[in-house]
Amino acid sequence: MSHTLFNEFQEVSAKEWKQKIQFDLKGADYNETLIFHSKDGISVKPFYTAEDLKDPISVANPISWNVCEKIYVASDIKSNEKALRVLKKGAESLWFVISSKESDFKVLFKNIELNAIPIYISFEFLSEEFLNSLIIFLAGKDHQISLQIDIIGNLARSGNWYQDLKKDHEILNKIVVKAEDFKSAISVDGTLYQNAGATIPQELAYMLAHANEYLNHFDNDENIKAETKLQFLTATGSNYFFEIAKLKALRLLYASLASEYKISEKCSILAQPSKRDKTLYDYNINLLRTTTQNMSAVLGGADEVYNSPYDAIYHKNNEFGDRIARNQLLVLKNESYFDKVSNASDGAYYIETLTQQFAEKALEIFKEIENGGGFLKQLKEGIIQRKITESAVKEQELFDSGKITLVGTNKFQNPDDRMANDLELYPFLKMNPRKTLLQPILEKRIAEKSEQERLKTE
Repeated sequence: MSHTLFNEFQEVSAKEWKQKIQFDLKGADYNETLIFHSKDGISVKPFYTAEDLKDPISVANPISWNVCEKIYVASDIKSNEKALRVLKKGAESLWFVISSKESDFKVLFKNIELNAIPIYISFEFLSEEFLNSLIIFLAGKDHQISLQIDIIGNLARSGNWYQDLKKDHEILNKIVVKAEDFKSAISVDGTLYQNAGATIPQELAYMLAHANEYLNHFDNDENIKAETKLQFLTATGSNYFFEIAKLKALRLLYASLASEYKISEKCSILAQPSKRDKTLYDYNINLLRTTTQNMSAVLGGADEVYNSPYDAIYHKNNEFGDRIARNQLLVLKNESYFDKVSNASDGAYYIETLTQQFAEKALEIFKEIENGGGFLKQLKEGIIQRKITESAVKEQELFDSGKITLVGTNKFQNPDDRMANDLELYPFLKMNPRKTLLQPILEKRIAEKSEQERLKTE
């Protein structure tokens, strides 16, 4: 196609477009009619041009992304069997959640090609001895294993350290020093903030401040600092373009932070769908929600994408739910060509403008946190929890008033739906009173209250 094809058309400025729109509105107010004000503090215009971009954005997306399968390890034998089975069915990486120090790696990793399959390991405990057993097992083996050690994430989620602040950091230091052969050792779990109701700028700022606690802690030890490789766990919500921009803004923000510490500006992102908008009634719609959320993760530049099953909130783990969840990602990758271009969203004025706005707003919050003594201090004082709660309450009010729609739940309900006899898991926030060092951040779905009321009337 000739590059002179459009030369006969006169260029139109953003100002001229706006004047034309105002003329067509026939007296209606442009700002009130066409400007959308999001709960994240972003005002969305009806059109974007190159004039909206202050500076060019450069974000290095991964060349490809992997279909990740999450396996909770209750039995080493059964978990190994499941891992081998899902790899044959299309999974490209594995995410093991280990709950017991008695796990046997010889059994768990039997017949798994460690040099070819990216593996992520998170622990429900903190143990240097257990890591030593993993290192001994891996001696002389090529592997692509990443550890997900996050003592601050555990504190935020549970309200307590594993042992105490000093002991946890001592163990963390020893683990990071020994983890030089792992792809990464430290993870920052940002899913907690999103699932608890934080806005996107808050979510980004809290992940950045969370990461900064680790970077600042390791900054005085060059041996540990050199081995600092971070992975971010993120949850993608329902606002398709916003979530693409969120992941791009995360890479942008982390690169800026890492440059201050003179370490690699690259980070790994493992994305998964949000729990916040998942529903008990009309649960099949969760398939649609997770599909668009996974698309956002891929286009935003996630390295790994794990898709939670549509029935995860009320059913025990099952083969059918896992298969459908995995196949959603396989369709995106193998039938929808989502693996062909690594930077498909680059150059989109709307997305790049959102990326800049999210990064700027998140940076403002991050600076407030650092000026207030840092993330841990504000977590201990309850400031982070209060800010998230305030955002969650506002979002809940929008849902309750119908301004946020969850189809099948607060709009277009199926009156014949019955769920009371299908609940294998308790799908609501569990309150377990216990003594904690600080107030934990609690995950809660926005449909929980209405679902509880509906269950009573079945």
